[in-house]
Amino acid sequence: MNAPGDILLVSCYEPGYQPLALASLAAFLKKAGYAPVCLDLAVESLERVGVDRLRRARLVAISVPMHTAMVLGLRVAERMRDINPTAHVCFFGLYAHLNAALLRRRGAASAERPLADSVFGPECEEFLVELADTLREERDPPRLSTTAKGLHRLPFLPPERQGLPPLDRYARLLVGEERRVTGYVEGTRGCLYLCRHCPIPPFYHGRFFAVPADLVVDDIRQQIAAGARHIVFGDPDFLNSPKHGIGIARRMHADHPAVTFSFTAKVEHILTHRSIFPELATLGCVFMVSAIESLSDRVLQVLDKRHTGADVYTAIDIVRGAGISLRPTFVAFTPWTTLEDYVALCEFISSSRLEHEVDPVQLAIRLLIPPGSLLADRPELAPFLTPGPFDERSLTFAWTHPDPRMDRLYETVAGLAEEAARVGENPAITFARMHDIAAAMAGRPPIATLDRAQVQAPGRAPPPRLSEPWFCCAQPTRTQLGPSPDAERSSDG
Repeated sequence: MNAPGDILLVSCYEPGYQPLALASLAAFLKKAGYAPVCLDLAVESLERVGVDRLRRARLVAISVPMHTAMVLGLRVAERMRDINPTAHVCFFGLYAHLNAALLRRRGAASAERPLADSVFGPECEEFLVELADTLREERDPPRLSTTAKGLHRLPFLPPERQGLPPLDRYARLLVGEERRVTGYVEGTRGCLYLCRHCPIPPFYHGRFFAVPADLVVDDIRQQIAAGARHIVFGDPDFLNSPKHGIGIARRMHADHPAVTFSFTAKVEHILTHRSIFPELATLGCVFMVSAIESLSDRVLQVLDKRHTGADVYTAIDIVRGAGISLRPTFVAFTPWTTLEDYVALCEFISSSRLEHEVDPVQLAIRLLIPPGSLLADRPELAPFLTPGPFDERSLTFAWTHPDPRMDRLYETVAGLAEEAARVGENPAITFARMHDIAAAMAGRPPIATLDRAQVQAPGRAPPPRLSEPWFCCAQPTRTQLGPSPDAERSSDG
């Protein structure tokens, strides 16, 4: 177990970033004397390791922090069962926790064993070291989820990024014609809030842990030394602990004043902490993401978002007033979203001139309800669930909209978004097409949009954005799923 390649750590997708989950686990394993090999299938192929080495691996740990990674991870596990039937296959991360029952019972094509021999949620680094110890000593390995041992605070270690693909293989920050290499850190893990559609609360239950500031700052430094000129704070909510987050940003800016950053925070936190946004701009924040999800107060109430549709307009004014771009995310299709709500969302994007601050795929996001979701047992959802068992192919509880037009609209705009991403269409033009489709379906006049002269006018550089869009809480399209685990690509562009 101590030889290089005895332990293989596999990342399937961490939305465009060098995988922190692998870097953190690698640090724990190396401290314990192991020599794990890391593989990121977002930019590499299984063949990079070599079939002979894959056959020798004794432990294969697959990171699945989100739905897309889980879908791809199932393919990886099936492939590994074919190549190396005796390897101990482990899944870890948020979606491993949510899909633990499925992973334990789903059989592989080449064996009667479950697809996963062990399943762990987040905060599992120490438990995976225990698993490696057990396999090395040839004892019976555990078959537990992390939650069976209790949620606990890790003794965090500096991430071990040696052995991962270089940062320039990943998403870039686009600023005009400039393409800045991007790094990724997390100042906190977990979240204080219990938004019902989010995959985080079923594991963290309203708790979060602050990663020591010195450790985060050191990780930022090592990524800047590796070429990063922009840092993404990947905390579920950067403002769960504003003093902690701003303290790290201040230290980064003092040492590297030319390096920019971005983060994610709730609308509620934008309103509560509005006074800090001018300072965030001076420290180098160029944009932030906020999960607005909907303008419908009914939908927001069901999702327990703790903000209203009217709050969204105030939040945009606060962020833009500080000179920071706000990039909203939406769950555009839910069982409670009416066609009128959808048209209102289109009108909001147009009237707020968000065509270059929203990725078009956001208007094709359909609510995902994984096992363990806080929505799964809600009475508001029950009337819309499709009869039958959990859909193991899509890894979500299937639901049908009460208005058939909305399901047709979803299929139409999802296909449009997929095609537009494939050909690189200007987002403003894609939005105009989506707006026209929605308005026509509702029998409404066309929605005023940026005309082509405005879209293509010279000197009108769009706000800073990442080259790979963020999406969550939705079943991914073929474009979002990306390549098969055997394909190799660069996500820069």
